[in-house]
Amino acid sequence: MSRWSYFARRLILAVPVVLFGTTLTFMIIYLGPIDPVSAIVGPQGPTQAYEQIEAQLGLNKPLFGQYIDFLVDLAMFNLGESWVIQPDTKAMELIGSFAPRTLWLGFWSVLLPLFVGIPLGFYAGLNPNTWSDYLASLGGIVWRSMPNFWLGVILLAGLSQDNVLLGFNWKTFIVDTGVIGAPPLDFYNVEGVTRIKVGGSTLFRLPFKFKFETFLEAIKRILPPAVVLGSASMGNEMRLGRTAVLETVNSNYVETARAKGLSNGKIVWKHVFRNALIPLVPIILNEAFLLIGGSVILETIFGINGLGWLFFQAVTNADLPLAGSLMYIFILIIVFLNILQDFLYTIIDPRVGYDK
Repeated sequence: MSRWSYFARRLILAVPVVLFGTTLTFMIIYLGPIDPVSAIVGPQGPTQAYEQIEAQLGLNKPLFGQYIDFLVDLAMFNLGESWVIQPDTKAMELIGSFAPRTLWLGFWSVLLPLFVGIPLGFYAGLNPNTWSDYLASLGGIVWRSMPNFWLGVILLAGLSQDNVLLGFNWKTFIVDTGVIGAPPLDFYNVEGVTRIKVGGSTLFRLPFKFKFETFLEAIKRILPPAVVLGSASMGNEMRLGRTAVLETVNSNYVETARAKGLSNGKIVWKHVFRNALIPLVPIILNEAFLLIGGSVILETIFGINGLGWLFFQAVTNADLPLAGSLMYIFILIIVFLNILQDFLYTIIDPRVGYDK
């Protein structure tokens, strides 16, 4: 089987998964206890206005007809318009305006497990039964056991206080900004030029406008929720990375490499690390479930107002097109990550091929 045939097969198999997810989304949203018409006209609204809005939104149609229209619109990526949050505004426009904040949060929360959790796990696995191993393992267990909503509230309360930890004040650290609020993401502008100067002379020019202070403010504002969101993943990948390294170090092919006289550095980089990454690939990509679910909570706690906050508002206010559109995008992201996982397996593990 060729590579393109393999991916075509994976895409075809993803269709029933997406169909099942969208069907379940329709049942939960449209058969739920929240009435979108009441959310628009109010619980004490006149009956005539209620019936008029219900007909306008198409909610008086048979349920099966609504389901078919829902699937067709999603398949054509016609996500409709918001009913309650911002009436007569396209759902895709709302998603596009709120998505950068969630992407910024997800970017920094992924860096924590990738560049802290996995290296610490590998280090602990290469140095078993030492104090560093015990400390890293204990840290992984502690981080993994703390719920992100609880840790988010505790961290928010601590950083909001003045003179915390022997005079350290997070509000005035690096740049003066608060803890709660959306990060400013206007530090990059394609229309402009940034000059990097050294000693009063221009070293080189960047073909875009870059506001360094705004960039620092955006990082500082997003770090607390990113640490909370990535903490559970960091602890999980730290523990699994340690176990994977221990299993790889004690494998037969590593013993064979030692018998051939290879140095420890070549054994670690060529054999141990690559093979230890194999069981971590699905764990890393499956953390997307935690990032999507956790962002709904943490964006509300820290006032980031991204896609998680938008989804929470859409569900609680019965904005059915917006809630369904967000769920559809979440489903597509998760299916894409699963296909990407299979592709990475074929790169990392040479034993995995495209044959049946």
